[in-house]
Amino acid sequence: RPEGGVGRMMPGETPPAPAGTAAVGGPCANCGVLQQNINEYVAALIALKQKMIDGDRLLTEYEQKCTDILSFSICISALRCQVEEMLQKILPLEKCQEELGSLKAELEEKKVCL
Repeated sequence: RPEGGVGRMMPGETPPAPAGTAAVGGPCANCGVLQQNINEYVAALIALKQKMIDGDRLLTEYEQKCTDILSFSICISALRCQVEEMLQKILPLEKCQEELGSLKAELEEKKVCL
């Protein structure tokens, strides 16, 4: 803000003392407060940046897990299709096995009769 002008105040900042009231030979009373505020804002910005980095990392991990889940879902669907195909092949074989069992029993009866 321009010297002597009315500008925006930052939280924790006090208005500047009127001209000519600052202690001679030392920094004004507001310099320490201003430096403390700057330090706090810098620390808050650093913390925010770290949270953004952490958030990006978590988002990347989440996206990877979603991709993995989609891949697993595709594999599961393919396996289900294979199981259905196998069941369709097994059913006729089971019927054949039953018929063979009946024929075997019939042959055993004829063998006994002979």
